[in-house]
Amino acid sequence: MTATTDQPSSLARTGFSSRLGFVLAAAGSAVGLGNIWSFPTQVAENGGAAFVLVYLGLSLLLAYPALVAELMIGRYSQSNPITALEQLPDNHSWRPVTRITGIIAVLVICLIFSFYSVVGGWLAGFAMAPVFEAAGFSDLSKWMMAFSTERNLLLAILFVGATLAVVNGGVKNGIERWSARLMPLLVLLLIGMIFTVMPQEGATEGLKHYLVPDFSQINTDLMLNAMGQAFFSMSLGVCAMMIYGSYLRRDTNLPGVALQVCLLDTGIAFLAGLLIIPALYVALSNGVSIYENGQLVNSDTLVFEVLPDLFTRMGTEGIVMSLSFFALMTIAALTSSISMLEVPVSCLAERSGFSRAKAGLTVCAGVLLVTLLLIIYFDPLFNATVTFTTRYAQPINSLLFCLYAGWLISRHRKLQEISRGWSKAESSLFWKIWPWYIRIVCPVMIGVIIFQSI
Repeated sequence: MTATTDQPSSLARTGFSSRLGFVLAAAGSAVGLGNIWSFPTQVAENGGAAFVLVYLGLSLLLAYPALVAELMIGRYSQSNPITALEQLPDNHSWRPVTRITGIIAVLVICLIFSFYSVVGGWLAGFAMAPVFEAAGFSDLSKWMMAFSTERNLLLAILFVGATLAVVNGGVKNGIERWSARLMPLLVLLLIGMIFTVMPQEGATEGLKHYLVPDFSQINTDLMLNAMGQAFFSMSLGVCAMMIYGSYLRRDTNLPGVALQVCLLDTGIAFLAGLLIIPALYVALSNGVSIYENGQLVNSDTLVFEVLPDLFTRMGTEGIVMSLSFFALMTIAALTSSISMLEVPVSCLAERSGFSRAKAGLTVCAGVLLVTLLLIIYFDPLFNATVTFTTRYAQPINSLLFCLYAGWLISRHRKLQEISRGWSKAESSLFWKIWPWYIRIVCPVMIGVIIFQSI
């Protein structure tokens, strides 16, 4: 794999230069706002430590097998997701169906990137605000945090531009290089903020809620919520892992690297909870309301109102905390948005012959047009787009990918692909379980999530 990424899929493709580079990039795709924004809120609302234990278990038992399937589809094809799904079935009569599935999945990830760019812009604005405040630009600082069409559009454009700059660098010099920088920085920021929050009044109570399980809290709703969080925090069902899998070397141990990605993703989610849950109780101890009508505030209110209020009450230390927290959130959003943009860019470049730069500009122009509509018609469109893509389209795509991997690829072909990087695969416990797991268990459980959400 030595050619440039500007080449169409019929030629060799540039891939990740190392296993670590892939793991950091794939984990960066998985570690997004769902881990740092949604996961802690889910924990707080669903039994604390009991939810954490169920989530960690289901990540390994259900999300991990589905992750292996998506990586396998991508690496087998060594091409973009639409082509990968189109060429997937042994029975050629299924190929129009799988091709349409790929096209829909790519459109869905473009929609997700559109609203993600709005939220990423908000986070970047809140990250820059304390810097401008400290520099004496109070009006600019307030503008960065105020909800307005002009501010939302400008920051969204900057966020999309930053994502495009990384993706234009290609796999090795763009995605891999920046993932290797951003992921360690994200972890360091998380750990640094955890040590800053822990000595604060109220943090111990939050830590107890997070780490001491009450098993009586485990019920059907908790398990369904944990299962949904486990599946969808790993970027499953939107072709992101499929495209990264296509850049993997043939001799890579797929189950091994998938496990590393899974553990890194869940580990960072755990660290995020170790920060956010104690911070909620610190806020409560400082007189900040974290409840609304008897319920915990939603994620938006938590991130953009509760925590900023807490940081303001902390004085000078709070300025550093605010900058660190929103920088952390911006990095998490960016590492995910990189994979979101890579999916349609790779499809357009390889299927149309566009250069990577031209494909990137074309996709971003379309994304920004949708983003503009979301900003102008925010109330009717924004939440509807989030709900449609993440609650319905993404789980349905994930279900289809598992079914395709389980039923449309022969057992022999699956074993052959897994064995490329793992010579002892056939005699392993993994191979005794995974083929029927991906055929039956994962589709059934994802189907339960979809049914429950409806």
